[in-house]
Amino acid sequence: MSALTSTKSPAAQAGDSPGRKAPKPKAHWRTRLKRDWPLLLMAAPMMLLVWGFWWIPTLGNVVAFQDYKPFTGGILGSRLVGFTHFQMLLSDPEFLRALVNTLSITAFQLVFYFPVPIALALLLHSLASERLRSMLQSVVYLPYFFSWVLVIAIFQQMLGGAGLLSQVLRANGFEAVDWMTDPDTFILLVTSQAIWKEAGFGAIIFLAALAAIDPNQYEAAAVDGAGRWRRLWHITLPGIRPVIVLLLILRLGDSLNVGFEQFFLQRSAVGSQASEVFDTFVYYSGIRTGDFDYGAAAGLFKGVVGLVLILAANKFAHMLGERGVYSK
Repeated sequence: MSALTSTKSPAAQAGDSPGRKAPKPKAHWRTRLKRDWPLLLMAAPMMLLVWGFWWIPTLGNVVAFQDYKPFTGGILGSRLVGFTHFQMLLSDPEFLRALVNTLSITAFQLVFYFPVPIALALLLHSLASERLRSMLQSVVYLPYFFSWVLVIAIFQQMLGGAGLLSQVLRANGFEAVDWMTDPDTFILLVTSQAIWKEAGFGAIIFLAALAAIDPNQYEAAAVDGAGRWRRLWHITLPGIRPVIVLLLILRLGDSLNVGFEQFFLQRSAVGSQASEVFDTFVYYSGIRTGDFDYGAAAGLFKGVVGLVLILAANKFAHMLGERGVYSK
């Protein structure tokens, strides 16, 4: 009997040990298909949409490495030029100015815009009246559904040379201001526009994270004598920290995408020196002039930099003990 027992393999002995389960064998692909076909059927339309409008068009980035002739050669008939367009980009002063403007606006908004939805969610969550909270949520969500044309028109009526603020200043003997055409304050202008339009909708995610925190923790902390600020610091912020880290990583990855329509509509008012960003550079230097290969190189550069920023930020999140966008 002892001889039979001693002939067991280490894997079998490990499977027989208490508290440890043997690994479950992986089901055959036909079995999984038979089991999961309703889920696959429901996901099929979205997968087709992703493949048709995201993955397959991504193959068109090959024109960034070609002397692309859309009407004579096409993708298959155009001559390869390697990294020539990228060398031209790095020596183009317009591209470098767009890069500096984009990074400056992103860094400024990361400091002054990113915390606003968090603070707004904390304020709404602290309201005791459910009716008042619902009413304020509807008010702060509403600007998100306005187009950028309407948002900029509203700001023009408020902060323009003939706007409400200028009229009030003139009526009281002060000099009028026109912030809509001032390049020096353009970064403040676009940040305030983004906060007014999108901060309310951005607070939804943080409100959902706040709702997931166990209320018993607040009650226990209050019984122990913790005040409002200590409960905020030791319970609320740690409870939503994973969501904050996740959105911060995504924001860093999207740092070169500060928006096209908002800057395109105000470019003529403040000039290209202050308003030229990546998206407007691709339009004016690539699409509008017909240099699709040059514009594709700029867009591919933007995508690669965004990917590197996401990977670096996610690695930093792992160092802090957070899950990040993906885990190892």
